[in-house]
Amino acid sequence: AYCVLTLIVWWWPKQRPPKDPEQRSLKHRQALATIGVDLAAFAWLNFLTGSNLNSQALLALPVLMAAILMPRIMSLGVAAAATLNLLAAAWLQSAEGGTLSSLMTQAGLTGFGLFAVAVMASELASRLAREERTAKGSLELARQQAQLNRLVIEEMAEGVLVTDRQGRVRTANPAARRLLAVQGSTPPPPFQLRGVPAWEPLVQAVEQAFANPSHADVGHELSLRFDDQSSRALRLRVRFTKGRDGQAIEDVCVMFIEDLRTVKARQRQDKLAAMGRMSAGIAHEIRNPLSAIAQANALMAEDATTPTQKRLTQMVADNAARLKHIVDDVLAVAPGLRPQAPAIDLVETVAAICNDWRNTQGLMPGPDGVLELDLSACTPAIGRPGPRVRFEPDHLHRVLVNLLDNALLHNSGQAGAIVVNLHWRRSVDGGGPLVLSVRSDGELISHDTEQSLFEPFFSTRSRGTGLGLYICRELCERHGASIDYRQHPAAVRHRNEFFVTMPSEQPLIA
Repeated sequence: AYCVLTLIVWWWPKQRPPKDPEQRSLKHRQALATIGVDLAAFAWLNFLTGSNLNSQALLALPVLMAAILMPRIMSLGVAAAATLNLLAAAWLQSAEGGTLSSLMTQAGLTGFGLFAVAVMASELASRLAREERTAKGSLELARQQAQLNRLVIEEMAEGVLVTDRQGRVRTANPAARRLLAVQGSTPPPPFQLRGVPAWEPLVQAVEQAFANPSHADVGHELSLRFDDQSSRALRLRVRFTKGRDGQAIEDVCVMFIEDLRTVKARQRQDKLAAMGRMSAGIAHEIRNPLSAIAQANALMAEDATTPTQKRLTQMVADNAARLKHIVDDVLAVAPGLRPQAPAIDLVETVAAICNDWRNTQGLMPGPDGVLELDLSACTPAIGRPGPRVRFEPDHLHRVLVNLLDNALLHNSGQAGAIVVNLHWRRSVDGGGPLVLSVRSDGELISHDTEQSLFEPFFSTRSRGTGLGLYICRELCERHGASIDYRQHPAAVRHRNEFFVTMPSEQPLIA
């Protein structure tokens, strides 16, 4: 009967496992009931067998179970109950003809052993429980640290690749996956660098790093050339993980890659930070004398009678206007606290700016015009709100008009030579940024010019201020957006593309 009951108790919980993991362990009441049944069964067996079979050792099992599953005071109580059962059995056996002193001594020694087992087992169980709690705490800390490291790596602007000797990428953060793709990003790791012609410079860098680990941490530059003949210059640094003895573990290497344009832009930004503050101060000081010059010139223009005098006053007025424009450009990007930009309907705003610019330039509307406007990808259905972004309308007007002016200067003049496109770069979670692009079919920008496109005071025109694209970039970054340039392959008509990536205020409703 005891064996049958034991099998039922062992089999029954497996048929109906609890959903809550905390219910998988026995409560004190359940453990006490199980120990009580074992204690009664073994005591009855000890009484029945008498001196023919030494069954006293079986009483150590419920004592051990109590010491492991229950507090120490309860395990000592179980040991006391088992000892009382032994003494009672010895007294009953003495009534049947046995020697009372001998039986009582044997029962007492056995009971003393049960108390010792209860104390030692309880101490071991407590120590194991403490170590288990410590291990769980350490595991939780390690899990949190791993999540934190993963979050930091994923949010890094610098690309991180973990690569083995065979060129197999084991881990790559989103920044690295974007840098390795001509558009979008590569598939999630693991993937192989070998076999892709554009990634051959990376494979060579991995081989050199494993061949000469001591010089692998020296940063160097490389260029990836994709299938569409576009290229991307990268700065690469390689690190190896360290073992316990401080020696490099060369099974895998960690590669840090960054767009070379970003590196140079950061270096230029550091150099221009002080100059920007100084320029803002100078611009403020120039504004008042410049206004006085313009007013004085206007007064002289009223008294000018000869053609020479009129030509000179007009020359002064034109150059004063040009200086005023430069001062306004410098003050537009001067640092300072500004209120949060309003949320604007991007489709309506872009359409209004483009139509106004077309009318100002006197361009023909319609399919035969130079400007083609494509907003269909983000135009909402009737009765539904359109995509919204936080951007000052005047600043967006300035950015888009500057890009349109540049495209107008460098295009073929044919119908559809300039294309303004707005699309949504959808992400997995349903959000994603909005991308506003201006493309033209003019001659490609040279590599040297491309490297300096967004530098201040850089211009390919003799009378250009060189602040247009620089101001566009500063205004975009002020609103959490970014602006960049890319070239398309020869098979594409509009090979020059400037695009502005803006975070959407709300998900686009298709």
